[in-house]
Amino acid sequence: MGPREESGAATAEHTGLTVLVAALLLAAIAALASAPAQSGRDVGAALARKLRCGAAGPGPCWRDPLTVAYGRPVAGAVRALAPAPATRAGLLPVDFRRCRSASCALPGARDGVTASKRRVTAFVSVADHRPTGGPAEITYWLYRPTLGWESIVRRASSADAERLAATPLLETAVPVLVALETLDGRNQYEFAPGEEPPWRWRVEPAIPPV
Repeated sequence: MGPREESGAATAEHTGLTVLVAALLLAAIAALASAPAQSGRDVGAALARKLRCGAAGPGPCWRDPLTVAYGRPVAGAVRALAPAPATRAGLLPVDFRRCRSASCALPGARDGVTASKRRVTAFVSVADHRPTGGPAEITYWLYRPTLGWESIVRRASSADAERLAATPLLETAVPVLVALETLDGRNQYEFAPGEEPPWRWRVEPAIPPV
């Protein structure tokens, strides 16, 4: 067989492979179109999740940070029992990593956002005593520049955690909740005099539940 004949055979093989791939894609599209609406939404959500995971790299990127830190039942309780944003001396609680002055903690026109567009934030730590029959003790740590820290404690029994496990964990929820157990370098941040965090060196790192 000469070079021209070999080239023609390769071209025919490539054409056949292209037709096969196109047929498979058309079959997949047809199956998706004929599926119930809910199934279509599930497939769309799965595709979106895959795209986000690809950008985020390896790891459980489909789980929100609270679930990574505490597991789903306790994460639901942490979100459900979170205190509503409140001002103290005219200031809202904010993320100390992004706001360290009173001017960026002033209330804004929208709930959950300060006048300088900082989201209201609460840091969280959990002492889970459910394995020994006690509750999960959830501490919300609220930072207001120049005022320092306030703590609010909530307790959730095993029954509470089960009841609240399905609480939606939305990225847009108010306040933003940051688990101290998974916060990198949490003990190394520097604070002004009078703003020393009470939780420093007291929160053990979390081993993400499987």
